[in-house]
Amino acid sequence: GFLIPYFIMLIAEGMPLLYLELAVGQRMRRGSIGAWKIISPYLCGVGVASVVVSFFLSMYYNVINAWAFWYLFHSFQDPLPWATCPLNSNRTGYEEECEKTSSTQYFWYRQTLNISPSLEASGNMQWEQALCLTLAWLVVYLCILRGTESTGKVVYVTASLPYCVLIIYLIRGLTLHGAVNGLVYMFTPKLEQLSNPKTWISAATQIFFSLGLGFGSLIAFASYNEPTNNCERHAIIVSLINSTTSIFASIVTFSIYGFKATFNYESCINKVILLLLNAFDLEEGSLTADNLNEMKDYLMATHPQEYAQLSPQLKNCSLEAELDTAVQGTGLAFIVYSEAIKNMEVPQLYSVLYFVMLLMLGIGSMLGNTAAILTPLTDSRVIATRFPKEVISGVVCFINCVIGLIFTMEAGNYWFDIFNDYAATLSLLLIVLVETIAVCYIYGIRRFEKDLYTMIGRKPNWYWKIMWAFASPLLIISLFIFYLTDYILTGTLQYQAWDATQGQLVTKDYPSYALAVIGLLVAASTMCIPLGALVTFIRKRLKRERVSTVA
Repeated sequence: GFLIPYFIMLIAEGMPLLYLELAVGQRMRRGSIGAWKIISPYLCGVGVASVVVSFFLSMYYNVINAWAFWYLFHSFQDPLPWATCPLNSNRTGYEEECEKTSSTQYFWYRQTLNISPSLEASGNMQWEQALCLTLAWLVVYLCILRGTESTGKVVYVTASLPYCVLIIYLIRGLTLHGAVNGLVYMFTPKLEQLSNPKTWISAATQIFFSLGLGFGSLIAFASYNEPTNNCERHAIIVSLINSTTSIFASIVTFSIYGFKATFNYESCINKVILLLLNAFDLEEGSLTADNLNEMKDYLMATHPQEYAQLSPQLKNCSLEAELDTAVQGTGLAFIVYSEAIKNMEVPQLYSVLYFVMLLMLGIGSMLGNTAAILTPLTDSRVIATRFPKEVISGVVCFINCVIGLIFTMEAGNYWFDIFNDYAATLSLLLIVLVETIAVCYIYGIRRFEKDLYTMIGRKPNWYWKIMWAFASPLLIISLFIFYLTDYILTGTLQYQAWDATQGQLVTKDYPSYALAVIGLLVAASTMCIPLGALVTFIRKRLKRERVSTVA
């Protein structure tokens, strides 16, 4: 159900917009702010909006790397700290909260996040997470210290190492018991999801984030290309490699999800069988997974009272439900994978490999985000002539790190979800929409064709022109309508809070100040576009008045 929208978005949005941004950066030889300013002075706000979105993303995204460091440091213990529940203070049993959930969820919500019961209870800063976040920003700073020279060398490692780990995980994942169940679940079409706007929005968001569309990082990196570089070929190759990698990673992930779901399903079945055997004094081997439902019906008919008393303890075991649970929820990469890893042979090895891979991917993403912020700053003569690159990079990293400490508080994960859900999605749609309209109808598609002919020696074919001028803008407008309609129909925005007494997530309404922050996050980037145009208009108007006064 997700793959169909994903490939449609790749063809109609991903490849055309990737080509457009690479071509704009390569031709204009500027970062996002400077490039759109050259196309039209009224579009300076588009570049500013991209920088603001990248700044928001950098603020919270590096927290994922901090969590990856935390899990990596704990991966060298035997047994793994999330493999079993810890003992209570009296050492007479397990922690009550852990018994009500699972050891992996307890390690995530209590020992990693030490999460508060709601957004209102902000709690204290977790110094371990704050140190991990500081380490994550120090690593990013060292990678971008020398600008594109050092970044390019680091990218070779951050891009290639995850493939090696994925291949290892693929071989291991496909040999796990129940891996087929996960792959069948992944490739089974769910056509009813095609009518759900959220599926299309998710597919578009996945394309935008994985390719980096709208963040300004592509324009920034392309500005360093040779003027005659074949950006069309690179757009196609990068898009295809990106999508192939996504499918490859999904196969690895769902094979492990299948193992985890099958393991939980069979554990559930075995617990039910053991409970029935003991309660009704049945012979060993008389109950199996194949005849369980028939025996339950038989016992319910022959021993109605005893069965009714036992019924609340009998869980309804479902493989489909386990698979649905496996691909949902906060902390997916940490909860689900860590639960699967703990049941593997030599779990420490696979844990280290996984979290090293996660760190490489996270650091690679951060390099693009910081480049989108730093390139416009270094393009500015006022800043670049006064401060060296090392100082500019250090200030950006320091500011992000200090603000990011909010996410290390007990309520930090709730703020993380707010930024993750609302800081970029709507803003990216608007930015990319304005970009396509600007190139096709303000700068002019014929003029853009000539620029491409100058750079790569040929004009774009009909596919690119149709996508840029019609298909992509119409599709983005449709997504806008879907997004706003879904927001209106949803009503009050809600979030998932951790209830320690129940050992599960519960739904709560966002408080008024959180709604105000959400509004500011969306407005801070989207309003840059009209405000930039307004400021340019006022400046030109004042300049004309001065000229006419002098004359």
